[in-house]
Amino acid sequence: MEKLTEVITAAEFHPTECNVFVYSSSKGTIRLCDMRSSALCDRHSKQFDRSFFSEIISSISDVKLSNSGRYMISRDYLSIKVWDLHMETKPSETYVVHEYLRAKLCSLYENDCIFDKFECCWNGKDTSIMTGSYNNFFRVFDRNTKKDVTLEASRDFVKPKTVLKPRKVCTGGKRKKDKISVDCLDFNKKILHTAWHPQENIIAVAATNNLFIFQDKF
Repeated sequence: MEKLTEVITAAEFHPTECNVFVYSSSKGTIRLCDMRSSALCDRHSKQFDRSFFSEIISSISDVKLSNSGRYMISRDYLSIKVWDLHMETKPSETYVVHEYLRAKLCSLYENDCIFDKFECCWNGKDTSIMTGSYNNFFRVFDRNTKKDVTLEASRDFVKPKTVLKPRKVCTGGKRKKDKISVDCLDFNKKILHTAWHPQENIIAVAATNNLFIFQDKF
């Protein structure tokens, strides 16, 4: 891992302060820069703390500033973190996306899935965040209630007014009827790109060569 070059994985400007932008790197570092201090942004005003995971897992695949400009979310391989821009030492919130994959990291490394770059996004009020996963699953986290849900983007649910049912993944040998085993997940089906309407509860997720648009009350 020492031989890997650090590359920029995501970058975004502040929604209200045009001189401030943030970017993330493949080594798990997030940097906030202010162009008023220097036109050449080789130095950062704030560096947000790295995780304690290995370098591959801590690689930041996406970073998004909140609509209010106060917070920021970052997506690594196993989790999504919420950062307060006034406190760079540690994330203010951490949400586990698919912790059940931790036991499969070796096989995910061998088939290159561990290098997949998942995006993340805010809803218009900054109260919920969304990101993708495998098996055409995507995750929605409510910051107020701390509740989360796993939903599936499937062509079986393309009929109008179809209500998506929450999905659950189990790791043990025995599983309930409404759960799917982690060994049955399809890693070729993945949702890397997600978007949330800035005013309405309308989301768009890209699953391979299909684009799904859902409207719901989260």
